[in-house]
Amino acid sequence: MRSRFIATLVLALTLATSALAGNEEKEKELRLAAAIGDVETITALLDEGVDVNTANKFGKSALMMAIEGGDMETVALLLSRGAKINARTVASCTALTFAAENGHIGISALLLERGANLHDRTRAGWDALMIASRYGITDMVEQLVFKGADLKASDKHGRTALMQAAEKGHAETVALLAASGADLAAKDKQGATALIIAADKSHAEVVKVLLEKGADPDATDMDGATALIWAVGQGHKSVVHLLLDGGADPNKQDNDGISALMEAVSSGNSVLVELLLAKGANPAL
Repeated sequence: MRSRFIATLVLALTLATSALAGNEEKEKELRLAAAIGDVETITALLDEGVDVNTANKFGKSALMMAIEGGDMETVALLLSRGAKINARTVASCTALTFAAENGHIGISALLLERGANLHDRTRAGWDALMIASRYGITDMVEQLVFKGADLKASDKHGRTALMQAAEKGHAETVALLAASGADLAAKDKQGATALIIAADKSHAEVVKVLLEKGADPDATDMDGATALIWAVGQGHKSVVHLLLDGGADPNKQDNDGISALMEAVSSGNSVLVELLLAKGANPAL
């Protein structure tokens, strides 16, 4: 009797394991079908009862894979069949952050219409607005701002969407964010403003836009360094010109007493030395 019971139990476990393996294969097939926009296969699998919200070991769902592929029809189908729009991956990415990362504006519009959370952040602290700004997807940035994205939100380094765009040199995006009310005086955890970040990266067009929008050319970071000191230290002549013409004080000194002229001298940049002297830099500091 006991041996028969054990045999029955083993058979049941074997069948259950086999069924589980079969389900896992179908779930994987669903995700792959979503990635390539195979609507027929997706529909058939869902009709069989495969979970629309199945995810791989990284937490990436069929919906997220469809978004990466940029297939609007597949995305719409999955949403209509109950895909969770605000599900998260292991790295806390969402459907909307995937749309932002891949620049799919039509899909992001659909997601927002269906209730995607604007303010969800990835593990790096980025929301969809920061991601779109970082990639310079200006149309999407405008869309997200219109829908109420938080211009003041910052990532784990304290960097806002404006700073993300400034760092990557996206002047058009910077202009839109500034016009939409982004704080030009905001600072990251190192005390750097968007202008300081742009100057350090030699993004002349961004520096020009920020100065035109009213950014303070003499704002300082935690070390007391200005955008001008950073630009001179990096040898960015065009940026140095813009900052000086925009009212930057050539005699501001950082916390160690270093001025822009000292930076130019220490780096042996005679062109910048002459430029700074011509703009009133004091060699007696």
